[in-house]
Amino acid sequence: MIPEEGLAAADFRELTEALKYCVLLHDARTFDILWANRAACDLLGWTVDELKPLKAPDMSKNARQYSRELGHRWLGRAVEHGVSTTEWCYRAKSGEEILTEAIAIRVELTARTAVMVQFRDIAEEKAVQRDLFRTEHRLRAFLGGLAEGIVVLDDTDRVLFASESATRLLGGGLDGADFSTYCRDERVPEREGRYRFAAPGATPRWYAATCQHIEIESDLRGRMLLFYDITDRVRAEEQHRRDTQHLDHLARYNAMGDMAMAIAHEVSQPLAAAYNFVEGTRGRLGTDQESVLWGLDNAVRQIDRARRILASLRQYVGRLEQSEQLTDLNAIVRDCAYFVELRAREHAVTVEFDLTAEPLPVRCENVLIGQVVMNLAFNAVDETAGLPETERTVTVTTRRAEDGRAELAVRDRGHGPPPDERIFEGVFTAKENGSGIGLALSHRIITRHGGAIDVHANEPRGSVFRFTLPAVPTHQPPTEP
Repeated sequence: MIPEEGLAAADFRELTEALKYCVLLHDARTFDILWANRAACDLLGWTVDELKPLKAPDMSKNARQYSRELGHRWLGRAVEHGVSTTEWCYRAKSGEEILTEAIAIRVELTARTAVMVQFRDIAEEKAVQRDLFRTEHRLRAFLGGLAEGIVVLDDTDRVLFASESATRLLGGGLDGADFSTYCRDERVPEREGRYRFAAPGATPRWYAATCQHIEIESDLRGRMLLFYDITDRVRAEEQHRRDTQHLDHLARYNAMGDMAMAIAHEVSQPLAAAYNFVEGTRGRLGTDQESVLWGLDNAVRQIDRARRILASLRQYVGRLEQSEQLTDLNAIVRDCAYFVELRAREHAVTVEFDLTAEPLPVRCENVLIGQVVMNLAFNAVDETAGLPETERTVTVTTRRAEDGRAELAVRDRGHGPPPDERIFEGVFTAKENGSGIGLALSHRIITRHGGAIDVHANEPRGSVFRFTLPAVPTHQPPTEP
């Protein structure tokens, strides 16, 4: 065959000697070395003749895993199965230990069966592998300890990669998931910004996120999203915004207080004059002028009410000692009913009063509590005014609460409770020209009296504004306002 192929035996020897892979040829029965190529001799530092009498302990590292017994077992597997692979540490003539990847292959020669061992130095590869393993281990530890989560998304927003920190932030099941199901703002981040993320069914939290395209050869390609939790910061900013808004409200409130003091002082004098003029006019009219007298009586009533409001306002804004007295909450409501019904008639709204049969004694400033009653009733009337005429009903009720406190509730059938939970902070109004101060002042007046005010939904539609005042022992008779 060799002559027909155009290669002589010497040519094959040259080819064998040119191999860079080391080759040792062992007898399949005794495992004695029969031959070695030049690469093996150069690596180990022995000649072929020097190698032939050597045994495993003479040319292997002195360690249990490189013993003669294990070496024979490895070569025996090759004889039995045709091939066997292992890592073997040879010892060169110089004493240098060389870690190799060795493959033993059974070869059927004409004269005998042999085992051909091919091996190569893998010390550098092992060092590189150790470095890579160490680097990978450090990188995993670093990524696992990050506060930031990292995910890589494909073009369809599927998660190609999720770091341990991302799993810690958003929960398991990220790999392969549709990341849009984690986005609570109905958009997957494509640029730097603030977003709300959460696993399906979990409470969303705020994250600051950055995006960039990555392409790591053919292994990983897509949009890398790096994000970290800023929920506490967002809450702090929201609280700061509320505090700032509240300070602005207080500044407005103080300014209004100064203005109210000035108005109360200036208006009280023309009111007194108007009252005197009306009284004088009524004294000059005859008794047959009933309609005019009726109008003048109501004008006097309105003026007197205004004078009482101004007097109480000056005390309230000026923070003077409270002029509280023991009275019946029902009596305060009856005193306000006239003014509420006047407002209701303007909008064709029906006002129903459902008051307790027994008195509800409370200790309060009558005028201020009356202002709260009218403010809540006026708001309900205004809310109901736009409804169909058959639904324009406002109900004012009083009752004794379970804890003994006196309670008043104003019910309407409007659009329901306001969406803003801070409606009593002076920042909410549904009226086109409203200031939002009415509910804030009502809240301040009620809490100043040791009471509480709230709002909830009416059934089947509308709102219920309710306040309670501390109970007063029933043995103390209330004083009519």
